[in-house]
Amino acid sequence: MNPTADVSASLAAPAPAPASSPLKVAVIIGSNREGRFGPVVADWLLDRLRERDDLTAEVVDTADAGLPTALSYSPTPEVTAELAKITPKLAAADAFVVLTPEYNHSFPASLKALIDWHYEEWRAKPVGFVSYGGVSGGLRAVEQLRQVFAELHAVTVRDTVSFHNAGASFDDEGHHRDPAAPNAAAKVMLDQLGWWGSALREAKTARPYGS
Repeated sequence: MNPTADVSASLAAPAPAPASSPLKVAVIIGSNREGRFGPVVADWLLDRLRERDDLTAEVVDTADAGLPTALSYSPTPEVTAELAKITPKLAAADAFVVLTPEYNHSFPASLKALIDWHYEEWRAKPVGFVSYGGVSGGLRAVEQLRQVFAELHAVTVRDTVSFHNAGASFDDEGHHRDPAAPNAAAKVMLDQLGWWGSALREAKTARPYGS
């Protein structure tokens, strides 16, 4: 059991969305590093999401989340205020897309902190990944994140979007220089996310997870 489960569970859970309504997707920008490339990738992804009528997006940016890496059963008022800005967005989401770079063969500490300060919010929901970096394109960070989300009872979709040498792949206005392949990869990932999101939402409506 995650030591912060009681903290995040204390925030009101949203009412289940109608089965026919678009899935709410929380797009999590995992890096808070100065000069980060994440917002460029996030804008690209949000453009892909706006093309769909089955998904709606809300951004959760770790750069705006002042969450410490030291967890606590009794967080300070400052941390509680930060959680109040973030936790409802995660709780309301039907699915997640995590944007992550690769730092030293892993993912950022800011992303791990955001994940670890929550528990129930991830359960029985699908997670897709968009990664970026140098030669590896962030894929090693994604493989580690799959293990983390499995522990939290989330379902990670198979296909990912990966940007190798990401900085050279986009122009100065944030447009991908050769968009056909990444656009196709995004469609596959989002199609899988939508399938799992709909299936899990319907299943939880019929029978709450863990009952």
